Amino acid sequence: MKQETFTILSRVYDQLQEIAAQLYTAAEVALQNNDFDDASLLQSRADKIYEEAENIDTLIIELEER
Repeated sequence: MKQETFTILSRVYDQLQEIAAQLYTAAEVALQNNDFDDASLLQSRADKIYEEAENIDTLIIELEER
């Protein structure tokens, strides 16, 4: 894998992790405010973004092994 590709994938992974963390925090705040619909929506989006970040991490690991 080219260094450029590794760098961008790593950067995107970090950014997605940060976005997911922000969404999880917002979901927790919404839950504390009894905004259950918003909490559910935020949690769902955070889960999807976290899953995508983990997929990118797996891809990085696989590409490094080549």
